[in-house]
Amino acid sequence: MDDAFTLLRQAVELLPEDAVAENGVTVGDVREDIEHQEWEMVLDLLIEIADVQPVSVDFWELLAEAARQMMLDRSRRWCEWRGWEVKHGTVRATLSLVGAEEGGRQSAFSADGRLRPLWDTGNRTADGERDLNIATLWVEFAEELGPGETADVRLAPLSPGQWRHLKVGDVITMHEGRPVAGTATVTEVLPPRT
Repeated sequence: MDDAFTLLRQAVELLPEDAVAENGVTVGDVREDIEHQEWEMVLDLLIEIADVQPVSVDFWELLAEAARQMMLDRSRRWCEWRGWEVKHGTVRATLSLVGAEEGGRQSAFSADGRLRPLWDTGNRTADGERDLNIATLWVEFAEELGPGETADVRLAPLSPGQWRHLKVGDVITMHEGRPVAGTATVTEVLPPRT
């Protein structure tokens, strides 16, 4: 297995020379940071470029392994998540959690893709009953999400095919028990990119 620094160099080679992040960072800038051995910065910049430049599963796997070796656990999970999205598609939504006083959860949860709630996406069983589907939840731009709060989220369905019918504007509900735990409005649905 290559070391983290070799893996980051390999990831750069998978990008087109003209790839640019939203903030203007270029592949050339990343190569310069590699020369200065700014490894954590290189990882972050590669992630930023990949936010706007379509990349392969291989790219995300290189970054995930580099992050693992650098002991950057949240970055590792994020790169694994993004690789999953390349394979299975992306579902993004704005989620509003029910407040604790309204019967919702009593405490915040970690926003980094570990919570696996049930979702009502409108699917029905053969006998017409509600068919809930599991999806892991990643909250964007936050470390945690608490009762009554609203945030943009990404969803990784356990069975992606059960979610293919969703479109922008659809409303789905999150369940962690009997009552509804939150309501989400779908803001983006992208097909797999492999």
